[in-house]
Amino acid sequence: MVSYFTQDTSFVFKYKRLNSNWLKQVCANEGKKLGAVSVIFCSDKYLLGVNIKYLGHDYYTDIITFDYCEGACVSGDLFISVDSVKENSVFYKTCFEDELNRVIVHGVLHLIGYDDHTEPDVAMMRSKEDQYLELRKTLL
Repeated sequence: MVSYFTQDTSFVFKYKRLNSNWLKQVCANEGKKLGAVSVIFCSDKYLLGVNIKYLGHDYYTDIITFDYCEGACVSGDLFISVDSVKENSVFYKTCFEDELNRVIVHGVLHLIGYDDHTEPDVAMMRSKEDQYLELRKTLL
């Protein structure tokens, strides 16, 4: 089950049911079961505070993922800065919704077990993001 929240932003996420079905399918395709995942849309300022308080990192980011997975059950919190996603969409010359979906699936892929610390890991993560963004289009 995916739950959606906002903190320090007026952003409204319109595609909750579609998104939840998509993430359930992503997990199933990876041999996992979707458990309790919270997606918290927030501001840069709010996410910076989370980054400092819980990770000791004093810098802005687009997403922070907290992993509560047990066995094959994918559970966790995805804190997503709507501000950073907007900036990234301009930088990467993509629409906001596409960039937001990429960040969401990026967080879920972290919960599934994918990492992005090395170049091969980054390449695998990007490939999986692309694969699942294509899957999302088939669910529309």
